[in-house]
Amino acid sequence: MADKNKKNIDVTVPGKKMERGHLHPLTQAMDKAGDIFQSMGFEVADGPELETEYYNFDALNIPADHPARAMQDTFWLRQNELKSQISNLKNNEKKLLLRTHTSSVQIRYMERNQPPFRIISPGRVFRMEATDATHETQFYQIEGLMVDRKTNLANLKAVIKIFLQRFFDDDNIDIRFRASYFPFVEPGVEVDMKFKDKWLEIAGAGMVHPKILDNMKLDPNEWQGFAFGMSVDRLAMIKHKIDDIRLFYSGDLRFLKQF
Repeated sequence: MADKNKKNIDVTVPGKKMERGHLHPLTQAMDKAGDIFQSMGFEVADGPELETEYYNFDALNIPADHPARAMQDTFWLRQNELKSQISNLKNNEKKLLLRTHTSSVQIRYMERNQPPFRIISPGRVFRMEATDATHETQFYQIEGLMVDRKTNLANLKAVIKIFLQRFFDDDNIDIRFRASYFPFVEPGVEVDMKFKDKWLEIAGAGMVHPKILDNMKLDPNEWQGFAFGMSVDRLAMIKHKIDDIRLFYSGDLRFLKQF
């Protein structure tokens, strides 16, 4: 006698397919940027998000009285609670922080390698920001460094222009330099790109400061290089016409499924 409570199953009915996920738009942007720079001969370098004061500030010629060292601009950590987690970090007698840029990766790379070299250092960075449509306490950067005997600003301009044209799939993109100040480069420039007939600030850059080369035991009279840094979030916002950076970190599938 058949069990009346037992449900019949139609084995011929097609099963429900699992919905496939996909990469986050910021991951897609970093992957594309990495592919473009690697096609130009750049190596991808990585480093820790938990950093020492030395790698984040001292080695980059950022003086002790620089505003970035203030408590309101940087996430400083209590060292005593983290000693067991920092055995792999040099100079761990210094104060610890969440890195404010990926320039620290460049210092670590230069300690272990001799020029000539060209690298990019993509990754997450942290700033004590008041969040709004264009600012977040965490975001992603991609920084670049090239050191050789005759590297110059013309090389820098060519590299950034080619990158932006390929990233935005637009051969009409042009760039310009404006003089600016950063402690780790001399001279320093702001990089603007002309995109859809408007000039947009897109990166900070310049020639590596001779003091940094000297810190890395490289003769500034023999070696020179350029460095640049830009926000991956800003690149993705421009590319996809996104007007609020917080959408990247909201976890809202209605937003993420668009990419």
